[in-house]
Amino acid sequence: MTTTGTGGTEQFRTARDFLLRHREDYAAAYEGFAWPRPERFNWALDWFDVIARDNDNTALHIVEEDGTETRVSFAAMSARSDRVANWLRAQGVCAGDRIVVMLGNQVELWEIALAAMKLRAIVIPATPLLGPVDLRDRIERGSARHVIVRPEDTAKFDDVPGDYTRIVVGADSDSDGDGGRAAWISYDGADDAPDHAPDHAPDTFEPDGVTHADDPLMLYFTSGTTARPKLVEHTHVSYPIGHLATMYWIGLRPGDVHLNISSPGWAKHAWSNLFAPWNAEATVFIYNYARFDAARLMSAMDRAGVTSFCAPPTVWRMLIQADLTQLRTPPREVVAAGEPLNPEVIEQVRRDWGVVIRDGFGQTETAVQVANSPGQQLKPGSMGRPTPGFAVELLDPITGKPGAQEGEISLDLGRHPVGLMAGYHGDPERTAEAMAGGYYRTGDIGSRDDDGYITYVGRADDVFRASRSVGISFLIRLAA
Repeated sequence: MTTTGTGGTEQFRTARDFLLRHREDYAAAYEGFAWPRPERFNWALDWFDVIARDNDNTALHIVEEDGTETRVSFAAMSARSDRVANWLRAQGVCAGDRIVVMLGNQVELWEIALAAMKLRAIVIPATPLLGPVDLRDRIERGSARHVIVRPEDTAKFDDVPGDYTRIVVGADSDSDGDGGRAAWISYDGADDAPDHAPDHAPDTFEPDGVTHADDPLMLYFTSGTTARPKLVEHTHVSYPIGHLATMYWIGLRPGDVHLNISSPGWAKHAWSNLFAPWNAEATVFIYNYARFDAARLMSAMDRAGVTSFCAPPTVWRMLIQADLTQLRTPPREVVAAGEPLNPEVIEQVRRDWGVVIRDGFGQTETAVQVANSPGQQLKPGSMGRPTPGFAVELLDPITGKPGAQEGEISLDLGRHPVGLMAGYHGDPERTAEAMAGGYYRTGDIGSRDDDGYITYVGRADDVFRASRSVGISFLIRLAA
């Protein structure tokens, strides 16, 4: 294991431990927290490898629908990612290269994420639900030089042109024998000793350069409906360090077992299945299923000893259709994000599990900005208060000035939060628009009460469109 020796580890640990000490004291956490701002930082080398040294605690626990399971310790995950980094380097992956990673919830997803960080390569996360049209867009606009996919997804790339390395996880390499389709390299070779480094053991990785804080780490294609997806660029600090706030919101502690139901390829997966739990030195628990079954999910949670649980509102609504008392040992912390939950859902979980679901608000562009943190008073319908490190303002929709009772949820760039994207890659005009006037504008409207709690109102375009409609109809009534 190798660290970059930049001092970033100590800065990160100090900030992390401060939040752990004040996990139920919001005032102290918010007022006293300061973002670590190292000039050089590589989360995989300077944090994960450090906490993984001689650490046999479980880092990743995956249970399949048929009951089979896989456990990987922190130490083993560190060694595996070193080996994978060496192997990817031998396949031509270099610092700055973009890699489309389209895998399911499988061990390789995590070891590749760490390996890419160590190499200073840039990951473009992709959900396996994508088709050839979307993949072509990611290859072209993302300037991807490598793709890593499951066997069942290789055919999607038959009509996706480009000079990119094709790596398949879980199958033998495929020779060129179907009319010109390029060969796929089998990921199984990552288990072999790296041919290029005969002087090093297979589990030893040596970085070939320093990682600067503002070096790009991830490129996320956001979901788009009326326009092409935006490319959100995150750095080696904006997500790894930024998700200290997400760790605080969830209430994670060292030794916890955290279950987050999210599909790979989306930002929430990185939020709560990678950075937040491993920031806290907690176990990432995954339960894979083809069709949702509340009883089987709760059985798996009991067996794994899940202590914290995050799920989208759709899952919470399905869960309460079952007998929640089947879960013998409910999680200590339960959270939700994506949209406000119905009071009936919150009340049934409180009655059957004895815990209250806490909301959080954030975007692909950021870590969690607003949340109900552990131990605080919860107000029905409210998302909570700004998380430590985020100065949240509501901008008046007409004047654009801060301090509105209801307005666009925005981040004060004068107190630049680490957990904010670098910008929209390749789109300086859109970046400038989103960050005009010294504020990052989320495009979402919220209202703030006298205690500082923020309630989500809606998307800015929808709210303003509704307001204009009301105004027009009012004028029509006056004219009549």
